[in-house]
Parts: sequence; C-alpha cells; structure tokens
Amino acid sequence: MTLEEQIGRGLVSMGIAVSPGQQARLAAHLELISKWNRVHNLTAIRETSQMVVLHLLDSLSILPQLEGARTIADVGTGPGFPGIPVAIVREDARVTLVESSHKKCAFLQQAKTELSLANVEIACERVEQFSAPQKFDVVVSRAFSDLQDFVAQAGHLAAPGGKLIAMKGVYPFDEIARVPSTHRVAQVLELHVPSLEAKRHLVVLEAA
Repeated sequence: MTLEEQIGRGLVSMGIAVSPGQQARLAAHLELISKWNRVHNLTAIRETSQMVVLHLLDSLSILPQLEGARTIADVGTGPGFPGIPVAIVREDARVTLVESSHKKCAFLQQAKTELSLANVEIACERVEQFSAPQKFDVVVSRAFSDLQDFVAQAGHLAAPGGKLIAMKGVYPFDEIARVPSTHRVAQVLELHVPSLEAKRHLVVLEAA
C-alpha cells in the first residue's frame, strides 16, 4: 500500500473528505519530514507509515472542534502538527504556526513553500512573547505543555469568545484541577484515531 493509499483509508474511516490534491499534499508533508529527519531530529517517529496514524490522523481528529474557525494558531507546532494537516484540509482558514526552534522553523518554511500553503503563516518565537496583529478563533496545542502553562503562555492569543484546545493522552484529571481561575474547562472529548490504541482526549478551554 502506498503512503497516499494509507492516508486515504485513514481519512475515509474518519469520515474526512479531501481532494486528490489535498491527499497528495498530506503525503508530501510526511515525506518531507522523513527526508529532513535524516539530518535533523524533527520527530522520534522515523517511518512515514507510523507518522500517518501517530501524527497525521491524530492531528485531523480535532477537525470537528475547528468548525467555523477562520483563524487558528498552533503553538509549539514542531514539524507542523496539527497545523499543517489542518491547513491543507481547511483551505478556508488562516493557520499560524508558532515554534521557537529555529531548526524546526526552517523546516516549516520549506514545507510552506513546497506544499504551496498560501493560508499558513509562521511565527518563529516563543509563544508567550508572540503578539499577533489579530487574536485567534482557536489556539491549539498538541505536545506543548500542561494545561496550566498552556493557559498562562498562550491564553493572550485567543480572541474574545475564542477557544483554547489542548490535545492530550489519558484523561488529564490532575492538569484540569490546576487550570487557572481565568479559564474554565468547557468540554473534555475523547478522540478516536483509526489504528491508534492509545487513549486520546481533547480539552476545550474558554475564558471564565
């Protein structure tokens, strides 16, 4: 099975419809990571077939929570997860990738160019120091920090009425208990990723 076929099967099982061009760009993103990984350690996962489930499909599992969002910030994006797959599928949204590592930012710039991601912007700076011209409808983190730090460092990026959403593994009882009083937990949703046995949850935070 080719990489594109593997991606296609995963997307079908999740009920996500994409064009052939989008599917090709999703595959090209993983292939570019694999190429860079030979020199730069972008991710500990080396096989593109594993990246499909552990990175790509996992990233796209949050799509229902992004419905209606026109501006999205992905903080601590690393090699572009979940931001780049989201930007490929949600061409109508503006996605800003926030990453402090210059090595990873160089990769993100290359990916933006090679994948023709006109709706992506890259901010190569620490999230707590990032000041965007406009606030975001949704601020998402995948492997950024615990909820307390996420709120403290990225809360200023959300627009009034906007959401902070954090991708987590097992249900984060301890982290939820430490959420600052400035915010409240609106929802905790269990995410379902095909072929992934590990538990995944999404914590949705709103200003109190």
